[in-house]
Amino acid sequence: MNAAMGLTGAARRVADHARSLVKLELELAAAEMKQKVAALAAGIGLVVGAAVLLVFAVAFGLAAAAAAIATTVSVWLALLIVFGGLFVLAGLLAAIGVGLLKKGAPPVPKQALEEARLTTEALRNGH
Repeated sequence: MNAAMGLTGAARRVADHARSLVKLELELAAAEMKQKVAALAAGIGLVVGAAVLLVFAVAFGLAAAAAAIATTVSVWLALLIVFGGLFVLAGLLAAIGVGLLKKGAPPVPKQALEEARLTTEALRNGH
């Protein structure tokens, strides 16, 4: 009877240790996730800040280009030239983007589906 009690007690202690270990593992995972989320949030904030500064930098670069052109032509004409260049660039990017959207739509992996169909057919036919 003592051996059975000893075995039961040992099994209970092992189960308690296992529960404690699982609890500690979960706490470690939660702490690690909190650190990763904090780092991710800080990274996203810094990237957004950099993007905002980049927009201002591009605006100042375009203003500098317009000012440089204005040394040879009227200010209004320099601004119109920069506007025209941006308009042409935006149109070109939009045309390329629309072409890529048409190429990618609908987002269905046709080749993979065809291969899966052929594989299923081959398996049904016993090949």
